[in-house]
Amino acid sequence: MNVARGYHTASTLPNGLVLVTGGEGKNGTALNSAELYNPSTGTWTTTGSMSVGRYYHAATTLANGLNPPP
Repeated sequence: MNVARGYHTASTLPNGLVLVTGGEGKNGTALNSAELYNPSTGTWTTTGSMSVGRYYHAATTLANGLNPPP
Protein backbone atom coordinates (compact mmCIF):
# COMPACT_ATOMS: atom_id res chain seq x y z
CA MET A 1 0.00 0.00 0.00
CA ASN A 2 1.40 3.37 -1.01
CA VAL A 3 -0.55 5.42 1.55
CA ALA A 4 -1.08 4.11 5.09
CA ARG A 5 -4.79 4.15 5.96
CA GLY A 6 -7.32 2.78 8.39
CA TYR A 7 -11.15 2.67 8.31
CA HIS A 8 -11.07 2.31 4.50
CA THR A 9 -13.03 0.02 2.19
CA ALA A 10 -11.70 -2.85 0.10
CA SER A 11 -13.78 -4.25 -2.77
CA THR A 12 -12.84 -7.18 -4.99
CA LEU A 13 -13.47 -6.26 -8.62
CA PRO A 14 -14.60 -8.72 -11.34
CA ASN A 15 -11.05 -8.77 -12.77
CA GLY A 16 -9.62 -9.97 -9.45
CA LEU A 17 -8.04 -6.67 -8.40
CA VAL A 18 -8.92 -5.18 -5.02
CA LEU A 19 -9.97 -1.52 -4.94
CA VAL A 20 -9.10 0.23 -1.66
CA THR A 21 -10.72 3.64 -1.19
CA GLY A 22 -10.50 6.43 1.35
CA GLY A 23 -9.77 5.84 4.98
CA GLU A 24 -8.17 7.80 7.77
CA GLY A 25 -4.60 8.93 7.19
CA LYS A 26 -1.76 9.15 9.70
CA ASN A 27 -2.71 12.69 10.68
CA GLY A 28 -6.37 11.78 11.31
CA THR A 29 -7.78 13.32 8.15
CA ALA A 30 -10.13 11.63 5.69
CA LEU A 31 -8.32 10.42 2.57
CA ASN A 32 -9.73 10.85 -0.93
CA SER A 33 -7.14 8.60 -2.58
CA ALA A 34 -7.68 5.11 -3.95
CA GLU A 35 -5.36 2.22 -4.78
CA LEU A 36 -5.62 -1.06 -6.65
CA TYR A 37 -4.03 -4.19 -5.20
CA ASN A 38 -3.09 -7.04 -7.51
CA PRO A 39 -3.03 -10.24 -5.43
CA SER A 40 -1.31 -12.14 -8.26
CA THR A 41 1.74 -9.87 -8.20
CA GLY A 42 1.46 -8.39 -4.69
CA THR A 43 1.69 -4.87 -6.12
CA TRP A 44 -0.20 -1.65 -5.37
CA THR A 45 -1.09 0.97 -7.99
CA THR A 46 -2.45 4.44 -7.31
CA THR A 47 -5.69 5.10 -9.18
CA GLY A 48 -8.19 7.98 -9.45
CA SER A 49 -9.16 9.95 -6.35
CA MET A 50 -12.61 10.69 -4.96
CA SER A 51 -13.75 14.32 -4.91
CA VAL A 52 -14.17 14.21 -1.11
CA GLY A 53 -12.17 12.30 1.49
CA ARG A 54 -14.05 9.56 3.35
CA TYR A 55 -13.55 7.13 6.19
CA TYR A 56 -15.93 4.78 8.02
CA HIS A 57 -17.77 4.63 4.67
CA ALA A 58 -19.30 1.78 2.68
CA ALA A 59 -18.59 0.42 -0.79
CA THR A 60 -20.05 -2.33 -2.93
CA THR A 61 -19.21 -4.02 -6.20
CA LEU A 62 -22.05 -3.78 -8.71
CA ALA A 63 -23.20 -6.77 -10.76
CA ASN A 64 -21.61 -5.53 -14.00
CA GLY A 65 -18.64 -4.03 -12.18
CA LEU A 66 -19.37 -0.52 -13.44
CA ASN A 67 -22.86 0.98 -13.26
CA PRO A 68 -26.27 0.08 -11.87
CA PRO A 69 -28.71 -1.34 -14.43
CA PRO A 70 -31.08 1.18 -16.09
